[in-house]
Amino acid sequence: MSDPVPFAVPSRFDGDRDRVAVVVPGVGYSPARPLLHFARSVLLQHGWTVQELWWQIPDGFSQCTVNDRVEWVEREVTEAVDAEGGACRLLIGKSLGSLACGIAADRNIPAAWLTPVLTSDHVAAALQRATEPTLLIGGSADKLWDSRLTASLRHEVLEVPSADHGLELADDAAGSVDVLRQVVSRLDHFIGSLGH
Repeated sequence: MSDPVPFAVPSRFDGDRDRVAVVVPGVGYSPARPLLHFARSVLLQHGWTVQELWWQIPDGFSQCTVNDRVEWVEREVTEAVDAEGGACRLLIGKSLGSLACGIAADRNIPAAWLTPVLTSDHVAAALQRATEPTLLIGGSADKLWDSRLTASLRHEVLEVPSADHGLELADDAAGSVDVLRQVVSRLDHFIGSLGH
């Protein structure tokens, strides 16, 4: 794999500087998309400082090995977490961002993973060893979601019936908005439960 393109300067929204949440995007799902946009809104309502990663996926990324993808994501997220000087107290990631599960597990950082790649052995193993509060949100129609794995974990889980990898319902725009409301409500409860 060629040298990765560094992510753009992260967007930062200030709240409590001792409680920073790092928001990690998916491949084509930026922090401007609804799930992550409203995750940021919830965090700000709870007084968190939010750092959003806006990365550029390297050319040929889809042809990279799983290990190369994990290494790239972990490098990007580690850099963002380290930049906070110990104040990062939460990771929220979408899809590809969940390849950073190992960082959350190894550094004892709570996390919320939206449509995590549960078919990845790396992600599954990291979730099994994670001890901090963790929320997993996915849809039963998502091929990367694994209901059996989530049932075996001690983490909080929200599985949305018939939702796809975007946590949307096929041919049901209004129903998809209801799903978004359900996800935001669950994130609000989870983030609120982390305390100060």
